[in-house]
Amino acid sequence: MGRASKTRRARSKTGISLNAYHSVMQLRTEGWKKLKDDTSQLAEAVAQGCPTDKLKQSVAEGLALLEPIDSYWAFPSRQDSQYLSDLFDDDEYDKLSRVVARINRALASFSYRNKPVSLFIDDDFERREDSDDFSDAYQERERQSYFQRPYFEVLIVDNISPREEEALRAGLRKMRRAEDDFVYEVVVVPSFEDALIAVLFNFNIQACVIRYGFPLKSQHQLEILRQLLEDFEGQENEHLPPSHYGPLLGAKIAELRPELDLYMVTDMAVEEIAGKLCSNFRRVFYREEDYIELDLSILRGVNARYQTPFFTALTEYSKQPTGVFHALPISRGKSIIKSNWIQDMLQFYGPNVFMAETSATSGGLDSLLDPTGPIKKAQELAARAFGARQTFFVTNGTSTGNKIVVQALVEPGDIVLVDRNCHKSHHYGMVLGGAQVAYLDSYPLEAYTMYGAVPLKHIKETLLGYKRAGTLAQVKMLLLTNCTFDGVIYDVERVMEECLAIKPDLIFLWDEAWFAFAGFHPTYRRRTGMASAARLRERYLSPEYRKRYADFKDAFEKKGADDDKLWLETRLLPDPDKVRIRTYVTQSTHKRLTALRQGSMIHVFDQDFKHKVEDAFHEAYMTHTSTSPNYQILASLDIGRRQMELEGFEFVQRQTELAMVLRESVTSHPLLSKYFNFLTVEDLIPVEYRPSGIEFYYSPEKGWSRMETAWRQDEFVLDPSHLNLNIGMTGIDGDHFKHDYLMDKYGIQVNKTTRNTVLFMTNIGTTRSSVAYLIEVLVKIAHELDDRQEDLSSVERRLHQQKIHSLTHENPPLPNFSRFHDAFRINPAGHTRDGDLRKAFFMSYKDEFCEYVKLNGLRRHIAAGREMVSAMFVIPYPPGFPVLVPGQVISEEILAFMQALDTREIHGYRAELGFRVFTEAVLQTVTAHRLAEPVAEPEYAVDVTVAK
Repeated sequence: MGRASKTRRARSKTGISLNAYHSVMQLRTEGWKKLKDDTSQLAEAVAQGCPTDKLKQSVAEGLALLEPIDSYWAFPSRQDSQYLSDLFDDDEYDKLSRVVARINRALASFSYRNKPVSLFIDDDFERREDSDDFSDAYQERERQSYFQRPYFEVLIVDNISPREEEALRAGLRKMRRAEDDFVYEVVVVPSFEDALIAVLFNFNIQACVIRYGFPLKSQHQLEILRQLLEDFEGQENEHLPPSHYGPLLGAKIAELRPELDLYMVTDMAVEEIAGKLCSNFRRVFYREEDYIELDLSILRGVNARYQTPFFTALTEYSKQPTGVFHALPISRGKSIIKSNWIQDMLQFYGPNVFMAETSATSGGLDSLLDPTGPIKKAQELAARAFGARQTFFVTNGTSTGNKIVVQALVEPGDIVLVDRNCHKSHHYGMVLGGAQVAYLDSYPLEAYTMYGAVPLKHIKETLLGYKRAGTLAQVKMLLLTNCTFDGVIYDVERVMEECLAIKPDLIFLWDEAWFAFAGFHPTYRRRTGMASAARLRERYLSPEYRKRYADFKDAFEKKGADDDKLWLETRLLPDPDKVRIRTYVTQSTHKRLTALRQGSMIHVFDQDFKHKVEDAFHEAYMTHTSTSPNYQILASLDIGRRQMELEGFEFVQRQTELAMVLRESVTSHPLLSKYFNFLTVEDLIPVEYRPSGIEFYYSPEKGWSRMETAWRQDEFVLDPSHLNLNIGMTGIDGDHFKHDYLMDKYGIQVNKTTRNTVLFMTNIGTTRSSVAYLIEVLVKIAHELDDRQEDLSSVERRLHQQKIHSLTHENPPLPNFSRFHDAFRINPAGHTRDGDLRKAFFMSYKDEFCEYVKLNGLRRHIAAGREMVSAMFVIPYPPGFPVLVPGQVISEEILAFMQALDTREIHGYRAELGFRVFTEAVLQTVTAHRLAEPVAEPEYAVDVTVAK
């Protein structure tokens, strides 16, 4: 039988789709595990003289499946794959088993990144190389090339022969120097489509060299690989000459993975095309040039992302001898070293953290409030990494970042549209800025006592309401949370585009506290504030969009542009001559990336920042930023940015993969599925917001859904790394399940619960071991529940079933925002939603303006016709959103919700006194004053003394 012919016969049986696997990476991982088991069994069967036909067929199919998948990675190489096929065809099954085991071990441990994995070895070499004390000349030489140096791979796109490919790889390997900071290997692919598959699949790739003379189409027909190309409309480009493929490929890779360094090698005159390619390519080379400049450019490009200006400055500062004569005794650890009583602090933290403590802004450490050195450079690198025009570091959390942005952009009398369920820092920011707040309602998920997100139709209705009232000019900002605590994500680009069609200068503040990782994966990135802002700006500058807008405007006006229903039902387009892209994103870097607690960032993409906002922004930044920032937090933001630029794609892929594994494990486990289930897309996003029709990410009956399809089409999507576990069938409420079981008994930490759910999140630090431990704990809890139910008496069993019924069928209906009382509205006679939150907030400070009323008393007063108005923020935990804000009318629905809650923590409510509300007299006085004011003057500072 000829070489590789056995594996070629198996290729027709590898039409595997993503409905069986959630990603190509999962298929590759499980494929190698299965090949290891099959080759081991085959070798054993041959040795024992057992039948082998089925095992040989399985091994042949495994080799045929992995060959095209592995061609997008440097390890195992094409030569390695050919070697495995040769061993199989030559019936060397024992050696094949050992070589496959070695590859599988290297892939699982990533040891191939630290040293070459040689497969062409004899048995004695294999035993010594696997031992701990092996250190002969071969390993020592390879150690100089690899050991303790970051490893990456370079993608080269060129349709060349295997011999030319090996010569290219050998030529670049010869360029290695002992003083290089990094080491890399080469992956060569022959076509445009193969290059796209590689950058979407291989997270080791850090640079791409696009050469000349390659075709558009890939020869690989494996369905699971071709599904990666769904976003690329290859047929549109088939008419282009091949010389255009290079620039087009560079543009597409820059869109998918903007962090990669792109280079072009061409046989065209580089002087003619270099200026056209500078936006995507770091450098263009002519074909006759040697490898030296290419190698140096590749290493220099990766090194540019590796730089951490402030972290490096801080480490250098810690090594300098200094004399400390400023107000920080802990600096250099002096006050600890001299102490007889707090040596344990030094032992716990180690010396470096104190060596880097200083209150000085000299010595190269820079000032956060007025950066000109390494902090300034670190923020510029962060802006590049996250796709912003400006980035600002925040050392006391995104709560402060939110207040900075609101204070900088909002003036008294400005109207701000706010998701009522946003983080409390936004509400307090509205108070500080003096905004007229219009609260928006998210769609309710009453079965789980949580809210989703704000529908676009509701936002448009609100904007059109202000347009009808003649006050659209006062509307300054739209503030939304993306993604929500429970993982619901907006179509950010569509929200901004349609809102800008109504209000062309509207400012957007996206709270992406839980979404910092999203900019480093192509699927997630399309729904981030910064990426959406950049796309919209580029779109509105294009002549193609101008024509599209002209056609839209003409058709829209013919249908009747004065009809609000038409505005609500049409996909709106803004006027390119009027629109301004003004987008701000606040990000809790410490929540989802590598950063110390309270490390956050503000990202800005505002076309008017320089001439309209910059001074006010810096004033707000000065107002809320400490003059003694924590340098360790700043350094962690710097190093966290480096990590995400160099391995963010890999880490986000892994984070998502582990979330999918967790979903599949719980859903498929017969005991766990008895008590638990993770909420699906269908559970969290109503069908009207899901035109894709996707209902779940995984189903035991139907397998895996294509997540990317929903992310292209749906108004809202679900972040798979947010896993809401439904625990209603346990009969234990979320608060007790969190504390009594997960945290106290098993040490598992979670952020959020509702009456019948517990939220788990995977992140870039989650490991397979931690996922396995969680599954193990859930199994133990399920066994415990089984045992407990066996011991229940008939009465106890009935009570238990009642508790289950309560958690699964009797959750309180979620109330919408009622309205602001007329006393706190600029125009009480109008029909808009906004209210003067700040006036109500500060009026509540006056005891003579307020009284306390208990729940039953509120019911009696409301039944008697009195409007009861909250003087406080009332926030039950869980669910954690403000049920009442200062100045809001208390409705029967809100009272019913509060009465049905069985939570032990309610901020703004005092059990012994009740709810703090405004007196009837003060409301009458302030309302009369409001009605007496001219509507045209949104007089803000109506002093509370008016109400006395």
